[in-house]
Amino acid sequence: MGKLYSRGTRAMSDLVVAHVVEDTDEDEFRLFLRLLHRSGLTARADLVFLFGSSSSESRFEGLIREENDSFLRLVHHYKKSNTTSHDSVSLPALRFDVTQFLKHGRQEMWESVWGKGIRVKNSNDSDESEGELTQLSYGSVVGFEVSELNPENSLAGFLDHLPMSLRRWACYPMLLGRVRRYFKHIMLVDVKKLLLLIDPLGRFRNRRPESVYMSTKQETTSSTKHGKRRNNNNKNKNSDKSQSHYQVNSAILMGGTRGIRRFSNTMLTEIVRVSMRHRKGKSITESAILSQLAGNEHILKNVDLIKLTEPIPVASELSELNSTGQGIIIGLSNVIMVIMILIQLL
Repeated sequence: MGKLYSRGTRAMSDLVVAHVVEDTDEDEFRLFLRLLHRSGLTARADLVFLFGSSSSESRFEGLIREENDSFLRLVHHYKKSNTTSHDSVSLPALRFDVTQFLKHGRQEMWESVWGKGIRVKNSNDSDESEGELTQLSYGSVVGFEVSELNPENSLAGFLDHLPMSLRRWACYPMLLGRVRRYFKHIMLVDVKKLLLLIDPLGRFRNRRPESVYMSTKQETTSSTKHGKRRNNNNKNKNSDKSQSHYQVNSAILMGGTRGIRRFSNTMLTEIVRVSMRHRKGKSITESAILSQLAGNEHILKNVDLIKLTEPIPVASELSELNSTGQGIIIGLSNVIMVIMILIQLL
């Protein structure tokens, strides 16, 4: 089951699960993976891709292997030269820091969970290949098709059209259930809609395992007690009510393994419930369901939900945020600016 594109040097405490929606193109995929490697997140996390079909997996397999090889050549280059990258990239947040991928001194490390687990011990009398294995630190890159993790296609009976953004939630119970003992933190991301420039988990690694972090935007609407928008000529101003709700960014969800598993199970149940209610009505969207969950504390009572309302930074703010050590997440509205910067990296 699954395909191992690149095996990491050791067992990791974090896991990134990236789903690939149907209309993701090669350039978007390459940009996501290249920035993910440069962010340093793969020095502490394994990466799992979820594909909607075998044709989708075959389409990106060569690209994944190409980017992985390019990344490893970059790491080995700076490791052999015994220097830290000070490349010509103008923004510190996009510079490659090889020290994140190196482990020094005598230490014991377990091999990657994506394979037979044995312990590798660094010692002075170890041979060159073993010493190199224990010095470098980077995670595995793995791929699964949704049919492998959800062969019965459990949501098909509830929805006529089942996009990848919804079907992915039916894959998490098997995937996260199998790896729950190996990872402390999990991040669920959308390859098409998100670019990670710096490891965002760094700010949350010491929080409770039940914690779940979602990026939200609070919106307030004004309505009458009958649920209709107030007419300007209406003199009964006391009937106005302000209602607040959260618009959730469905491109990223992160937190402790226990919290993410509980949230994903709740989300799957909510998709079924909402689809049954709207079976003959309009189609449902992932973002709408997530936004409903964000405002329902009763359903998520077993999850420590934390809403992050910080604005997504633009490229001009990356230098300042990098100096403060904050994780940087950038939306597609700023991709053009990032691509211009990446010309210096190619």
